[in-house]
Amino acid sequence: MSIGFFVGLQVFISLALALVILVQSRGAGLGSLAGGSTSGFQTERRGAEKLLHNVTIFLAVAFCVNAFAIPLLNRFFVGA
Repeated sequence: MSIGFFVGLQVFISLALALVILVQSRGAGLGSLAGGSTSGFQTERRGAEKLLHNVTIFLAVAFCVNAFAIPLLNRFFVGA
């Protein structure tokens, strides 16, 4: 594996993370458009909302780990 693989992986993770966040934020505001508000109490995530939340957390952690790994691997492959 070369450093190009990890850079490509970083691009893929960032695009997937942006997409998941956009899908998640679209669904969050739809209930309040009809007059409903959940600001007074905490609701439990269920179904697709819970899945999107968990995928967002996974992609965010993968993004951070990969972002820290790229310079370290670059140092290893280049031999700086």
